[in-house]
Amino acid sequence: MQWIIRFSGFVSAALVMIVLAPSLQSFHPAEAIRSHSHSHSHIDGRFRHRTSSFRRASEFRNAAGCVPVQHSGDVCDPAQVHVALTLDFEYLRGSIAAVHSILQHASCPESVFFHFLVSDTNLKTLVSQTFPKLKFKLYYFDPEIVRKLISTSVRQALEQPLNYARNYIADMLEPCVRRVIYLDSDLVVVDDVAKLWGTSLGEKTIGAPEYCHANFTKYFTGGFWSNRQYSGIFNGRNACYFNTGVMVIDLEKWREFGYTKRIEKWMEIQKNERIYELGSLPPFLLVFAGHVAPIDHGWNQHGLGGDNVKGSCRDLHPGPVSLLHWSGSGKPWLRLDSKQPCPLDALWAPYDLYKQPL
Repeated sequence: MQWIIRFSGFVSAALVMIVLAPSLQSFHPAEAIRSHSHSHSHIDGRFRHRTSSFRRASEFRNAAGCVPVQHSGDVCDPAQVHVALTLDFEYLRGSIAAVHSILQHASCPESVFFHFLVSDTNLKTLVSQTFPKLKFKLYYFDPEIVRKLISTSVRQALEQPLNYARNYIADMLEPCVRRVIYLDSDLVVVDDVAKLWGTSLGEKTIGAPEYCHANFTKYFTGGFWSNRQYSGIFNGRNACYFNTGVMVIDLEKWREFGYTKRIEKWMEIQKNERIYELGSLPPFLLVFAGHVAPIDHGWNQHGLGGDNVKGSCRDLHPGPVSLLHWSGSGKPWLRLDSKQPCPLDALWAPYDLYKQPL
């Protein structure tokens, strides 16, 4: 892929930094986290005055050979690639960088339609000003839909309602949208998103990179594994960990088989019996693990944000790189601003459109 050639320059610099940086370790993958550790009023005070502090992105045009978009701005145009992300003030800088990276590396950027799942609709102007030619739509997610289903977690950040918006994506998007790529906000895409879009799911409903070497049992409590009725759900399934921050979803199958209700069922059980500790990830594992269409690991070089507590620096996994994912508690924009970045945070910086205040 062409980006690998450009990426090699970044890697060369990063490798020098890695040699000098102490205590870099590799860990099992960690769930991507969205954090709203402050009240809405506090978040508004911190972030609303910054919403005009993004540079306008360059305009990206389709390359020769792209299928023409028949109806500009029409969400139902069959020639489009559909990408969904959550969008909020806390992770705004990461989301803008993610969109920027997708457009920069897409061969047909004018054919990408973005679906933003939001709990605050005041972000439309910001997106339009930053990406004047972007095809997008905002979908309001009511936090009350899921609030009563959310149980306490190992970290308060995992309890925020927008974490769970992905559970309802098939209901929120138009019926004409039959497939979508769901992405977290703490990542950048460094390859043509059309390649991910073209992933064959076969008879499966979702596709994602799987990690069968990970200790799958740790994602559930001892009480879960000792309950034969619950743990038996995995009988006959080659259940492997996958990260829900990068998924290709067949929305037609999702709607047909009612997967939202299945996920909600496990969340209801969790409220009463405490079968897991990690927020929005375990219900997806319970419903889909062992029934996931495998996608190349290069499409989720995850864990760059470290663990869920310390956010320590980590290295890339061996193999190709199409997507860099700062899952974990350490986010590149925060570490860069604090002047304490990890070596690989330098690979996120070129996509950052935030204008630092004087």
